[in-house]
Amino acid sequence: MGARPDDTSAGSVHGGQDNDPATAGLDVYIVGGAVRDAMLGLPAGDRDWVVVGATPEQMSSRGFIPVGGDFPVFLHPQTKEEYALARTERKSGRGYKGFTFYTGTDVSLEDDLQRRDLTVNAIAQAPNGRLVDPLGGQKDLQQRVLRHVGQAFVEDPVRLLRLARFAARFDEFSIASETLELARKLVQEGEVDALVPERVWREVAKGLMVPRAGRMFQVLADTGALARVLPGLRWHEEPSSTELVCAAHTGQSLAVRFALVCRFSDDPQSVARHVKAPTECQDYARLLPGVLDQVDASEAPAWLALMERCDALRKPDRFLTLVRAAQCVKEVDLRAWQARVDAIHSIDAGAIAKAEQGRPGRIKAALYEARLTALRTASAEDGHL
Repeated sequence: MGARPDDTSAGSVHGGQDNDPATAGLDVYIVGGAVRDAMLGLPAGDRDWVVVGATPEQMSSRGFIPVGGDFPVFLHPQTKEEYALARTERKSGRGYKGFTFYTGTDVSLEDDLQRRDLTVNAIAQAPNGRLVDPLGGQKDLQQRVLRHVGQAFVEDPVRLLRLARFAARFDEFSIASETLELARKLVQEGEVDALVPERVWREVAKGLMVPRAGRMFQVLADTGALARVLPGLRWHEEPSSTELVCAAHTGQSLAVRFALVCRFSDDPQSVARHVKAPTECQDYARLLPGVLDQVDASEAPAWLALMERCDALRKPDRFLTLVRAAQCVKEVDLRAWQARVDAIHSIDAGAIAKAEQGRPGRIKAALYEARLTALRTASAEDGHL
């Protein structure tokens, strides 16, 4: 059975807001992730609030700042935390925006919790620490299970993305078999095709920053969603999952992690473009395969060609980051590459241009030879030749 609404938690996540004049007299609860994470003993993140029985006018009169589009959401006048009026929803169209919302004062907290995605995200906490858990979220937390709240799970494709992301974040949790069945149904019925690229990227970017990010892509693959939300991506559970663990362990950036995921794809940059990933992520996805191909080259012309292709003269830090990323795939001598970058930066291009009397063709050839010489010298000094 699920926990009773009068169950209490070991500690409150309200953080002393019980006497807040802005919320005094309002029926307010913290819901979702902050409650879940506190119960798991994890650091507190952003808090989301639900207000039951209030109107938009009442919220505005207390100084709350309206920011909601489809339904009333307000920012607290001091803390700027989000307070949403309790709401229900009804499917009215395709995709995650195809809903109409009702936020009347008769909507109960239990009504609001019923529309959430997973039971572990559908637990609320009152200011006195009392937990409201009509859907058995506490039991699923204890048993380490990710389970959908209701059949409406198939109506919102974002829930599939969130399921995959939570499966990666909480990699010790299993996914209920019936939840996986609904996720596959969501794909089969075409709901997932209504996801806009920006929303896909938002969830993927969050999921990539956890240690076991590979599980997110595997869940998307197992449900048939991966090819629909990230077309062109060739996912290899191994070694990609292991490489992502390495990237997390070594503190690599989002751009590096995304590039590692895309490295088996025919056109990694096109995968990044489809989801409108940031320019840095697109660049890393484009460049990493070439680095992996040439990072273990043994001759100076190949070293220079790789550095020129990656614009190491103007962006040495990015190039060395790409080399560090390659260490999650194969053995790489990072110290040698640092020496090579330093070597080509030691060349005085101005002096060469002056010696060649400003003749472009001669300058280009002389610079090339000077850089090759510098690379060979650096390598010899480092004992690599």
